[in-house]
This record gives sequence, structure tokens and C-alpha cells, in this order.
Amino acid sequence: MQKLFVAVGLLAVFSLGSAAKLNHAQALSQIQAAGVGISSSGGCSDRTKPTCTSLDQINDSTINGVVTLKRASGCSLTVTGGTEVGHAGGTYSHANGYKVDYSLNTCISGYVTGTFPRIADRSDGAAQYKSASGNIYALEGNHWDVTYY
Repeated sequence: MQKLFVAVGLLAVFSLGSAAKLNHAQALSQIQAAGVGISSSGGCSDRTKPTCTSLDQINDSTINGVVTLKRASGCSLTVTGGTEVGHAGGTYSHANGYKVDYSLNTCISGYVTGTFPRIADRSDGAAQYKSASGNIYALEGNHWDVTYY
């Protein structure tokens, strides 16, 4: 019995350390099936261009978070930023597949601010809210910047 516990514990540690990555088509298929839209100011999905909205190399857990938010809120949801260049760096960054941006609308803003507790503002002054699962929703003026852990 003790060996089984150790094996399960090792499996859990391994799975936490390695996020599965999706390509753009895989991620897009999942969010569109859930009724989530995507918008790009450049009308493209090339990860190397900042005017595109790319989901290439996004974490599967991030896409699961997008779908969960859509279902839980019942709101219209549009992704406007993904893994494309032009966002701030860091471990839990857009480039590393942890973040997406959403366009603002009354429904989603009301859901976030009415459901999740407000936490300390980010260093740039963005108001932040934290879900029970630990995801951070930051209001960056004209969009929501969300980090999925």
C-alpha cells in the first residue's frame, strides 16, 4: 500500500511540473466549441506578430480555464490576446501559455467583480481579483488580463 501512495505522489508531482501545450488549431477548436470567440487586430494568428492573436503553445489548463469561465459566467467571451509576442515576460506569462486577454463587456466584468474577491492591486495599478482555484483576473483598462495556474 505504501508503494502505491509513493507512485501516486510522484505522478502528481510530475503532472504539476509539466503543462501540456496545444497548438493554435487545437485550442481554437476547444474554445469555439464552448462558444468563446477570438479577435485579432491584425486578423491573424501568427505567434511572432504582436498584432495577431495566437493560441499556439498555450497550456491546456489555460484553455480549460477559458471554457470554465464561459460556462460558469454564461457571458459572451472573446479572447483578444494569447501567446503572441508583445506582452510582458515572466514565468506565468502569455508567451509561456499561462495568460489570455478578454475584451470587456458588462456581463463578464460584473461576473468577475461580483464572484471573486478583490486582492491587492498589481504593481502597475491594475485592480485584481482571485478565483477560488487561484486564477488572477487583472483589469487592464480596456481588457481583462487573466493568469491561469
